[in-house]
Amino acid sequence: MNTSAAASSVIDLASLRRGCAQCSLRQLCLPAEIGPVDLQQLDEIVRRRRPVERGEWLFRTGDRLGSVYVARDGAFKTVSTTEDGDAQVVGFHLPGELIGLDALGTGTHRCDAVALTTANVCEVPFEQLTTIAAQLPSLQQQLMRVIGQSVGRDQDHLEMLVRRQANERIALFLHGLGERLSNIGQCGNKFRLPMGRQDIADFLGLALETVSRGFTRLQDDGVIVVLGRSVEIVDVAELHRLAHGCEPPAPAAQARQR
Repeated sequence: MNTSAAASSVIDLASLRRGCAQCSLRQLCLPAEIGPVDLQQLDEIVRRRRPVERGEWLFRTGDRLGSVYVARDGAFKTVSTTEDGDAQVVGFHLPGELIGLDALGTGTHRCDAVALTTANVCEVPFEQLTTIAAQLPSLQQQLMRVIGQSVGRDQDHLEMLVRRQANERIALFLHGLGERLSNIGQCGNKFRLPMGRQDIADFLGLALETVSRGFTRLQDDGVIVVLGRSVEIVDVAELHRLAHGCEPPAPAAQARQR
């Protein structure tokens, strides 16, 4: 046996796992059923990019679907433009979340993907990914789960937009963001927002001043503590109640709303 060839075929699983520790695709890349040969095949199609600078695009509206992307760190927003030329933020993407699924239906992107911060991104050619997934049932199942999670986030966004009260939209946004951060192994109750107030306003369909007042009200009510972009959720139960439209649990809670 050629020892040099054998050495080159050895896969450093520990290194791969460390590199993908926060990625929602870690089970896509490293499911238990995938052997070394299949894992090598999958690893070879992932293009590891150099850092993406803040404000840089991954893709633009109308671009053909060539790859999907996963931020290893950093965050992105997806933005669509209305017929009147207004920009609408349609999504935020955290480390480990798949970016680019908007093009699955038509084959072309319906929005721009813009870096909110400096980020490191894995680029996965979509055609090669689907070819490999067709051969590996565990990989295909995980891909479907990831797509389902993306659809769920779109539904959460629609739920935010139909809320009448601005503070409910903001509460649902913060609650959902905390859950997503928890899912990637970060603290869900104390975090730094990667996006600014204007992006949040555009995402929630609110005026910038309304978002600022909403954050202030939540802080005055003792639900959160805000310092710049740093947010700490200090009353998790109350944020959950506001986010999901539950009835106040006690008269004291009603008094705070007057």
